[in-house]
Amino acid sequence: MPELVFEVVQEADGGYCAECLTENIFTQGDTWDELRKNVVEAAAAFFFDRSRPVRIRLRLVRDEILSVA
Repeated sequence: MPELVFEVVQEADGGYCAECLTENIFTQGDTWDELRKNVVEAAAAFFFDRSRPVRIRLRLVRDEILSVA
């Protein structure tokens, strides 16, 4: 498996939640650096008995509503 892709959203409290788009892997972190570390650890645990992906991609999703009225 060459790459895992995680969709990342920033929570109202400032923390981050990440969900893998192809596997059942979820994790979170209070900071971006903590999230990055936790994603690597979660992926390693998920693939403990299989070959691990070469890369992990984090896609930060930002949902913004603009009032134009």
